[in-house]
Amino acid sequence: MNPFTRHHSQSVSADGEEKLLHSIRRWLGRATPGTPFGIGDDCAVLPASPGRQLITVDPVIYQRHFDNRVPPRAVGAKLLKRNLSDLAAMGGRPVAAVVALTLDGRVSRRWLEEFYRGLGACARHYRVAIVGGDVAQADGIVAASLTLLGAATGPRIATRTGAQVGDAIYVTGELGGSLATGHHYRFQPRLREGAWLARRQDVRAMMDVSDGLAKDLHALTPRGAEPALFPDALPLRRGATLRQALTDGEDYELLFAFSGAADPGRFCRDWARAFRRTPLTRIGTFAPRGQSPAGTLRLRDFQGYEHLR
Repeated sequence: MNPFTRHHSQSVSADGEEKLLHSIRRWLGRATPGTPFGIGDDCAVLPASPGRQLITVDPVIYQRHFDNRVPPRAVGAKLLKRNLSDLAAMGGRPVAAVVALTLDGRVSRRWLEEFYRGLGACARHYRVAIVGGDVAQADGIVAASLTLLGAATGPRIATRTGAQVGDAIYVTGELGGSLATGHHYRFQPRLREGAWLARRQDVRAMMDVSDGLAKDLHALTPRGAEPALFPDALPLRRGATLRQALTDGEDYELLFAFSGAADPGRFCRDWARAFRRTPLTRIGTFAPRGQSPAGTLRLRDFQGYEHLR
């Protein structure tokens, strides 16, 4: 659905900011609490947290993260789910969010209503309170940025650092073809899986795959090592090629390093009992730099998505 309208009476500029904010509160429904814990004040008020807090931010931008083929409800849900995937990669749980909206005055009120209803439904599903935000006007732009607050689910927060030479590389789900299949907005963030993995000491480092495996994997690679991938092991989404699995991005799966000293058989059995519907695949290992085994892929021939490049 095209977010713009040619009819002024159907646009957000016909309402103005104050009326639009009242509508947004109604569209979000129970996803936003009442004042002073929700929309309406200069700042949102959050209860104190006894543990460590997490914070992340991600946008959705028209013609970059979505186009007319993506339903506006799905765009609103994707905005939140992108952030939830970041939280999942550190083993966290969501708490609250604020949304900054940047709109051309010609944006359709109907499109925006569907966007917020999709965001609200997703927020209720994942128990995230939408506690505030901002609306600004800018010509030719339809974009929203969501800042998500979260909390640790246990004593450990998983990070991208900690992998060692000899560790195995695992990934959840499937890779590649995210745009062609619609996975880039239909995906489900791996929150339960991330929390489970973060509690295990044999999982040394973790992140989500958003910019393509070939790019993201560099962030997990320890000094003095290189990722050696088994080309036949990569879990391809239906219709995807090996190159797409490495470079497409927006898979929103969990990528992690598993201790080379731990028992992979026991780990996989534990995983299968906990997550029967989430595939898990060992796709490679961290080899000493320049010593990857014959037949493994080297990532220097592939490039994932990099902003501003």
